Amino acid sequence: MTTSSSHDVPLRGVRPQTTVAVNGAAVRTHAPSRALRYTLAALRLALGWTFLWTFLDKTFGLGYATPAENAWIDGGSPTTGYLSGADGLFGDAFNDLAGQGWADWLFMLGLLGIGVALILGIGMRVAAVAGVVMLGLMYLASLPLDTNPFVDEHLVEAIALVVVALTSAGRYFGFGRVWEWLPLVRRYRWLV
Repeated sequence: MTTSSSHDVPLRGVRPQTTVAVNGAAVRTHAPSRALRYTLAALRLALGWTFLWTFLDKTFGLGYATPAENAWIDGGSPTTGYLSGADGLFGDAFNDLAGQGWADWLFMLGLLGIGVALILGIGMRVAAVAGVVMLGLMYLASLPLDTNPFVDEHLVEAIALVVVALTSAGRYFGFGRVWEWLPLVRRYRWLV
């Protein structure tokens, strides 16, 4: 493949699409390949299901991480188990939050909102920011780590959320394209 300059080297998985005018200047755009679109959609859906499943299990006590007797709808606290077991650097601060009603509601609404947004492919930026904050706090609550000195699944999932947001993965097998054209979203671009 011949390129017009050394800066036009094609990336693997990304193919040239077209040249468009942006503020009077010609800009060459690239569309992700089918394999990359499928991979980004799968990553978005997997992350969304992770958040949504946690919400469902804690709400109804489905017996995976939350036994039926600890279900949120039966008076259980979704934050007690994880936060009351926090020790280490920030343990006392997180122990104090465990079981507080406002913390339970905020946590559960966050799980539901992030999960639904990712599954539907809408509000990727908001979902990513909220998810990174939530996962970052969970990372801090789990310090010191048992199996790795620096990285655990919370950090990996937070990075994946950033990738999903930066690549507009909601457009692929989701409602992201429709969402982006809503008048409210067009006016407030941070809602993309």
